[in-house]
Amino acid sequence: MVRSDARENRARILAAAREALTADGGTSMNQIAQRAGVGPGTLYRNFPTREALVLAVYQDEVTRIVDTVPGLLAKLPPLEALRHWTTDLVEAMRRKHGLGDALSPGAHQAISEQSYGPVVAAITELLDAGKEDGSIRVDADPGDFLQLTGALWRAASTPQDRAPHMLALILDGLRTHR
Repeated sequence: MVRSDARENRARILAAAREALTADGGTSMNQIAQRAGVGPGTLYRNFPTREALVLAVYQDEVTRIVDTVPGLLAKLPPLEALRHWTTDLVEAMRRKHGLGDALSPGAHQAISEQSYGPVVAAITELLDAGKEDGSIRVDADPGDFLQLTGALWRAASTPQDRAPHMLALILDGLRTHR
């Protein structure tokens, strides 16, 4: 059992780290502790290394995004749910690049391996809902969709964000054409 204050400290540390490292990948652990309103000992007790903290921020973000799928499908048609979910994923991946400076190549590999399964499962759930209602092609593959959307978070976001237009093209390709 984790005490409620320990859970709150961990959540504050993760939130502070996400914000600080996204803005500046070189933010120190002490600066993150200060932003979170905890002492360095509390920070290091929860996250013994900088990489452990960054990996936890990534994992927290992946969990947050994956957990939105049922709610989106409850209130939106599958293609619209997929559009909203993918837009959120693209924003998270763009933030991830800001955090990437803080990770070693091995840690990049670890986070990719940890997040691939849950992300593909979420995409599968969204695509299956569309296949079931007839709005998404039956041959739509979650791995292919993830590969295609990789271009979205790498697309230039200034002066004009190309990702929404590119996503519209991808989604149009998923539609069943009656």
